[in-house]
Amino acid sequence: MENLPFLRDLAVISIVAVAAVLLLARLRLPTVTGLLLAGAIVGPYGLGLLDDPTTLKGLADVGVVLLLFSIGIEVSPERLRRIARLVAGGGGVQVGLTVATCVALAAAIGETANRGIFLGFILALSSTAIVLQVLSERGEVDAPHGRFVLAVLLFQDLIFVPMGLLVPVLAHGEGLQSGTGLALAIGKAVVVVAGAIIISRAVIPGLFARVDATRSREAFLMAVIAACIGTAWLTSLTGLSLALGAFLAGLVLAGTDFANRTLSDVLPLRSVLTSLFFVSLGSLFDGRVLFEQPLAVGLLLLALLPGKAILATAAAVVMRVPVRVALVAGAELAQFGEFGFVLVGLGMAAGLVTPQESHVLLAAGALSLFLAPLVIRAAPRLAALAPLLAPLDRWMHTRPDAVLDDPSLRTGHVVVVGYGVAGRILVQALRESEIPYEIMELNAATVRDAREAGESHVSYADATSPLQLAKARVAEARAVAVLINDYPAVRRVVAALHRHAPATPVFARTRYLLDRDALRALGATEVVAEEVEAGIEMLARVMECLDVPRGAVDDHVRSARETTMSGRPLRTGRYRKVGKAGYLREIEDPVIDARD
Repeated sequence: MENLPFLRDLAVISIVAVAAVLLLARLRLPTVTGLLLAGAIVGPYGLGLLDDPTTLKGLADVGVVLLLFSIGIEVSPERLRRIARLVAGGGGVQVGLTVATCVALAAAIGETANRGIFLGFILALSSTAIVLQVLSERGEVDAPHGRFVLAVLLFQDLIFVPMGLLVPVLAHGEGLQSGTGLALAIGKAVVVVAGAIIISRAVIPGLFARVDATRSREAFLMAVIAACIGTAWLTSLTGLSLALGAFLAGLVLAGTDFANRTLSDVLPLRSVLTSLFFVSLGSLFDGRVLFEQPLAVGLLLLALLPGKAILATAAAVVMRVPVRVALVAGAELAQFGEFGFVLVGLGMAAGLVTPQESHVLLAAGALSLFLAPLVIRAAPRLAALAPLLAPLDRWMHTRPDAVLDDPSLRTGHVVVVGYGVAGRILVQALRESEIPYEIMELNAATVRDAREAGESHVSYADATSPLQLAKARVAEARAVAVLINDYPAVRRVVAALHRHAPATPVFARTRYLLDRDALRALGATEVVAEEVEAGIEMLARVMECLDVPRGAVDDHVRSARETTMSGRPLRTGRYRKVGKAGYLREIEDPVIDARD
């Protein structure tokens, strides 16, 4: 009975959140804004429907931990090396310009530099969830402006952790003046980070290898939660944040074969808890602020939209990105970020901002999120201004290739699901034909052996996961070959492939011919039945042993394959010899099934 108030709160939150999301979906606004609106409705400044807001906050904190954990997984060392210049340059300049501008404005109105830096931290961050969702829907993630935006968002995700560490230092004015507080914070963080990484690398990969050997999804998910929450808790014992520990745990796993599967397994749980996080943030929204301080909210909204767009555009131009691309990218980065809400909460706890100021920040941030999808959709129209700024292109010596391509973003490749004997045969042929390929394999031992043998394009991945299908760029592939032995698994993979990339040809293998129609109905383009191919191979070898001429053998093989591929049942028949040249087949007997 003690849990009934908590269950009631969850029921209320879920009902209101679904209603708000559905309402805003009709207006083509993102899910995040619906969750924020739901929080504002059920929160203390709305209808006050929550009996136990502290429980909601606890679950929301777990959501933030899982969010940072998944970001750590996505930031693999290889990915960082590939786009390091654009991430560090573009992201660093964008954040630096924003912070410097806020410090200058703070000085102009008599505020301290520390509060200006803190405001710069908050305004510098953009919404990864909203921006990438809209760009993905428009198919622009790999466009020049999309790649620059992705690099800046990645830098923002990385820089958020040190930003959070600096909030307590900024709250004490003497920290930045003497430099002691900052040095101690950074030194402590470096020691803890190094220790956590060393210990985690020694423990986590071995633990996950043993858990994976059990072939239990439940055990694997519990191991993921243990690694994430356990590392976060141990880090918090040193006085650092839970979020930092979770990020480190994800970063450790990012360098292992288990990264993709871990991310796909934790995403559903993360989605639920981060949804509660957004609801909890929305519960802090006080609608009265819009009427009590409309000027402050309006000025912050101007800083988030046109102001931030100008600064982000300038950062892109500094990186020698063409002005046309820079204008679009700048507009797409002009909104409040999810981590901005986290920093506001940290600032309130440290006394860096007052509750009233935080309400103004939350109100302006929420409004910017409502407007963000509309701004992003209108951003390409800004390219029309590029001719007016052509002199800037010439002065900065911008170049079209300034936005780096990621060589891992393949197109026109073949995705091979399963790296057994059949998978190796196909991959060998693709390699010799110089056709690019990616291998998805769910057996960690097979992946490890393949990499030890020099195969660099194999990943430990579940082909039923939409996230991992997206990472393999199945929608841009020329074909997918499903070469796993488990028929139920083949069905799940084919169905997932058809949902994710209906236009990509899918070739599936199965044991029995009778399974062909079911796989075709699920979306397979072609189905190869092992019993048919084994029968055809046996036919050829027996006939060759009987000295049947090669031409006649080929005719028999062609006839058998055409019959089975067309869906017509196999027939029996008698053969009559024609001279000494060979054998012709006479089909006279009734139809029989090809499967026992």
